Amino acid sequence: MRRIAIVLWVLLFANAASFAHYNMLLPDRPWANKDEKVTFTYQFGHPFEHELFDAPEPRTVIVILPDGKTQKVEKFSKLALKGADGKKVTGYRFTYEPTMRGDHTVVLQTPPIWMEETKDFIQDTVKVVLHVQAQKNWDADLPAGVLSDSKLKVIPLTRPYGLLSGMIFQARFALPPGKIGQTGKVLATTAGQEVEIERYNPEPVKNPPADEFVTFKTKTDQNSVFTFAFPQAGWWCMTAGCHDQKQRQWTDAGREGPIRERATLWIHVDEKK
Repeated sequence: MRRIAIVLWVLLFANAASFAHYNMLLPDRPWANKDEKVTFTYQFGHPFEHELFDAPEPRTVIVILPDGKTQKVEKFSKLALKGADGKKVTGYRFTYEPTMRGDHTVVLQTPPIWMEETKDFIQDTVKVVLHVQAQKNWDADLPAGVLSDSKLKVIPLTRPYGLLSGMIFQARFALPPGKIGQTGKVLATTAGQEVEIERYNPEPVKNPPADEFVTFKTKTDQNSVFTFAFPQAGWWCMTAGCHDQKQRQWTDAGREGPIRERATLWIHVDEKK
């Protein structure tokens, strides 16, 4: 059953909106060899149910290399994917060829995406780490100013690959001061901020479980760190978000509303050997 978020927008967005839709950035494998081409697919929708909707063309895709330098991905191919109710929806695909050993963090930023349920726009910064033979720079983050609109960060504290079901994973949700949290107050830290976690299914789920077993939730501690133990193998996304203090507005196709910024980290969990 499709999850519908019903949100009351009061004052400074005092109640937190359910994330519901996620941006998916998935490589065709979680690790590769040097000089081996890897295909990345970008799609939008409900990962668990595999209900897909039109994805906008990425605003930008940047790769953080193992040496800390950055490289921009310039070419995307438009895809026709099977969406909700069997309709064709738009996705995007690109190929990346790592030229050095180490960990390559691929960062995709979306344009603002209109959310009809909450009458606002979401703008996501999505990350996934491609492991290439050597464990180097797996906790990389973009240098300041590379993505001017991207202020939220989900930074892994646990190595984000080579994980098995049941293992505990930790990451830090970071943002500069001046953001509005779930209580409508300006944030000094991200302690107590909600993080939503959901598994990706490559095919539609015929009989999905209750919502509480589809989207898991946790909160950051006093150090802005959140913890999760993966119950099973597969691709998992971790998403956290908040509002800008100035309630940055956006207009698109006659629709106007505030922008809700989010940060998503995709993690691959392997089957137990």
